[in-house]
Amino acid sequence: MNNAGFMKRAVAIFIDAIILTIIMFVIMFTIGFFIGGMLSDPESVAKVSNFGMLINVVVVWLYFAMQESGENQATVGKRVMAIYVTDKEGNRISFAQATIRYFSKYLSSILMIGFIMAAFTKNKQGLHDLIADTLVVNR
Repeated sequence: MNNAGFMKRAVAIFIDAIILTIIMFVIMFTIGFFIGGMLSDPESVAKVSNFGMLINVVVVWLYFAMQESGENQATVGKRVMAIYVTDKEGNRISFAQATIRYFSKYLSSILMIGFIMAAFTKNKQGLHDLIADTLVVNR
């Protein structure tokens, strides 16, 4: 297997971030449209804000976990960059493994060190890949 390089992975994440920004804008705009009139006090605004953060975590998690464990083994960004996620034997990862990989990205994002690791490790794995026992490889 030919491991995907750091720059391909970075561009894929950028593409996915654009897509997720659009998705979340539509979702939050729709929620705001339907409950906007109910936001007359600061407590209501805080509740909706917390609900929005929860929705964001769930949507982004499902976006990554469902696509990376799905038939294509890749998010839209990864497909554009012709890379995909696999286990060490080249098999499709499970939804549970994709979930572990996704939530491990929170650790990787601390000072971005976990992502930068992908530029320097033998198999070009970020911290989240090491935790989930996954690889990102070229098609």
